[in-house]
Amino acid sequence: MDHQSVITPWDLECMLCDEAAEPKALPLSLLKRITHDFSDEQAIGRGGFAVVYKGMLENRTVAVKRMSNTYMYEKEFQREVECLMIAKHKNVVRFLGYCADTQGNMARYEGKFVMADVQQRLLCFEYLPKGSLHEYITGKIMWHPNYLFSS
Repeated sequence: MDHQSVITPWDLECMLCDEAAEPKALPLSLLKRITHDFSDEQAIGRGGFAVVYKGMLENRTVAVKRMSNTYMYEKEFQREVECLMIAKHKNVVRFLGYCADTQGNMARYEGKFVMADVQQRLLCFEYLPKGSLHEYITGKIMWHPNYLFSS
């Protein structure tokens, strides 16, 4: 059996410093830890299919995108990871890794306990603190050669 090495917040921080580092499979426990168990205080964006959280490392920050409706969009998630693994450019936010976790969970259903699979699908990116692309496009953030600022 193949055992994956444990990836720590320090390892993730080292990946941010190493531009040649390849994206990796990341454990759900790590992503929970750095987002404070996906707390509302860490949420920085919401959309129809995901919530994005700020992940706090020792000296750096990452963005963790937690997908919803994972059963409906499994193929799309796999395709997105595949594309992100390939996309490497100075003008594209850096993709650090992904989490595809499935755990059995006991729950009561019609008076009986049943085992159900609970899927977690997450993506981890370099965090860019100057607002979202949507804010920039819609004019909520003004561009200046040296910085971005909110209007």
